[in-house]
Amino acid sequence: MNRIDAKFQQLQAAGRKALIPFLTAGDPSLEATVPAMHALVAAGADVVELGVPFSDPMADGPTIQRSSERAIARGAGLGWVLQAVAQFRQGDADTPVVLMGYLNPIEIRGAQRFAHDAVAAGVDGVLLVDLPPEEAAELRAAFAQAGLALILLASPTTTDERLALLCDGAQGYLYYVSFAGVTGADRLDAGAANDRLHRIRQQSRVPVVAGFGIKDAASAAAMAREAEGVVVGSALVAVLAEAASAQAAAQAARDFLAPLRAALDAA
Repeated sequence: MNRIDAKFQQLQAAGRKALIPFLTAGDPSLEATVPAMHALVAAGADVVELGVPFSDPMADGPTIQRSSERAIARGAGLGWVLQAVAQFRQGDADTPVVLMGYLNPIEIRGAQRFAHDAVAAGVDGVLLVDLPPEEAAELRAAFAQAGLALILLASPTTTDERLALLCDGAQGYLYYVSFAGVTGADRLDAGAANDRLHRIRQQSRVPVVAGFGIKDAASAAAMAREAEGVVVGSALVAVLAEAASAQAAAQAARDFLAPLRAALDAA
């Protein structure tokens, strides 16, 4: 069984919500990435989303854009990201790792080669922000052959017809973008997002998690009323960016995530 499916089964049995932190691979430094991943797990992360740095991150706001720029300048391309996941697996065989990024680097590598390399490194799922599900046949086939989950996105502007397609085709979990905008924007309307999440969960075959606009314990708990998990990205990336060393980044990761874990467990 895929590690993502196993994790959500464990969470459901325990009556817990998934906490899914996002960090950009290679930021705040190449050396800090793997220690920060381990620190996030120690602080209560259930799944780690690892951003693949990309030069034109259209769905991301300034905080993650700048983190991608810094990581690319340090040489954190797709090959390095897979090496980082393999290094993480040397100390953690259980926590699911999802790569989040854009289609172009994968197309360059080739669908089948990427899927093989990703699974060999220890990746469990991939979320591609600019991949229309209607055009995902080649990737879906390659991922299925390798045992890699293709995670899909829904948003407040998704039509009912397209939502049915997403709910039927998502693997691992369905990522609900809580508002129409880029990451890091302060536009979260938890009431409206929970109403939409409630309806989506009636249709989805996989767990539904919410991301965008979740920045602290209060917003995480608010979105967990309906979502089966929450993703926190820009706020964490901003905290990590201030760390002066790998050790400081790991400590910052733990300090940031622990209150969110406590809030979800108390919700």
